[in-house]
Amino acid sequence: MNGPLGNSAYRHLFAAQALSLLGTGLTTVALGLLAYDLAGPDAGLVLGTALAIKMIAYVGLGPVGAAIAERFPRRPYLVALDLIRAALVLVLPFVSEIWQIYLLIFLFQACSAAFTPTFQATIPDLLPDEKDYTRALSLSRMLYDLEQLLSPVLAGVLLTLVSFHWLFVGNTIGFLASAAFIVTAAIPPQTNEENRRGFWQRVTRGSWIYLKTPRLLGLLSLSFAVASAGSMVIVNTVVFVRSVLGGDETDVAIFFAAAGLGSMAIALTLPRLLDRIATRPVMICGGAVLCAGLIAGLWAETYAGALAVWVCLGAGSSLVMTPSGLLLRRSSHAEDRPALFAAQFALSHGCWLIAYPVAGWVGARFGMNAAFIVLAVGAAAGCAAALLLWPRNDPAELEHEHEEVVHAHVPTADGHHRSDQISRDDDRSEKKHRHRKFRHRHVFVIDDHHTAWPRSG
Repeated sequence: MNGPLGNSAYRHLFAAQALSLLGTGLTTVALGLLAYDLAGPDAGLVLGTALAIKMIAYVGLGPVGAAIAERFPRRPYLVALDLIRAALVLVLPFVSEIWQIYLLIFLFQACSAAFTPTFQATIPDLLPDEKDYTRALSLSRMLYDLEQLLSPVLAGVLLTLVSFHWLFVGNTIGFLASAAFIVTAAIPPQTNEENRRGFWQRVTRGSWIYLKTPRLLGLLSLSFAVASAGSMVIVNTVVFVRSVLGGDETDVAIFFAAAGLGSMAIALTLPRLLDRIATRPVMICGGAVLCAGLIAGLWAETYAGALAVWVCLGAGSSLVMTPSGLLLRRSSHAEDRPALFAAQFALSHGCWLIAYPVAGWVGARFGMNAAFIVLAVGAAAGCAAALLLWPRNDPAELEHEHEEVVHAHVPTADGHHRSDQISRDDDRSEKKHRHRKFRHRHVFVIDDHHTAWPRSG
């Protein structure tokens, strides 16, 4: 078997991700039914609040989870989080009050905020070849899209046989199976066991690296474009299809499927495209597609035309988000990767936390055309910022100068220390040492020896 699926450890993690996503999709359907069972006509308010709680947990706790993960071996850490999520989901069928839903959702999403970045940061360690990793990113994107397509169908079939409470049980089984696959995966140990930074330094390190790296500032800007377009799909599809097009529930499902199919089509072709074209123009193009799709929505008065807009929005999102892991991998050392993935997780969901209420409030107050215009402006602003912040010339290796400095840390063989400064394996203590001023060229990332991006020219 060729490609990333030829790697046994990755194959196990891929299966774990598929089962986890499928179970989560079932819970999404069941949660809506549970909210209606408890709140009746106010079910939408309950789900909206639950969505806000989810985003707050993602934004606030993602970096915290990554900082905690540094102190534990990855495999038992991921398995423990899967088991906790399985237990929390299993409690949902027994809730009888709205506040109980909110509490369980917060705890569940807090575990997900710790699990997802750590899981994502593990994949590059399993697949050192960049082509394999690019294909793994494509496969991961396809899993998310397939979950959106298949979970409602599977839930509909199951609901003809059992009550919606059993869907939560299905998610529990999915998490238990995910944990079993992770247990059997040969996950390499983290390379930063000697890390002695304080807890707050570990929490903020990923954001510090992220916000000092120009290509990642471009990624954040494009993430805002994705959130602007994606919020139109997630928040306003039902209203647009039912009120503007006069469609029914089946049409709503078709429009969600159209966005998913657009995303899948790009995910399938992207690895070959990235073999020939650099990442920056592909992702900028994705942002432009999102802008064009939102603007085209103003004239989407026919069923076929509107469906094409939704395909366009799904395709643009995939063009931006599928290669994002490549940028994170290129912009960090292996030991900083979990923190950087956590920063992307938190910051990108911060974009969604802004876009969700804007899409809902503008659409409800001023109509769908106003929502298309406002969100198109948001997507265009994201694209413009990416063009300004992410230089066209973005080589991996940069020539740069080091000023003389005296500092203390565990010296390693990284090209910045003399042989007499490097700590032995049996002596991983911090050593105070001096670096004299010098100039050199190598693959550049933000770290303890490179605290600012070199100025171009």
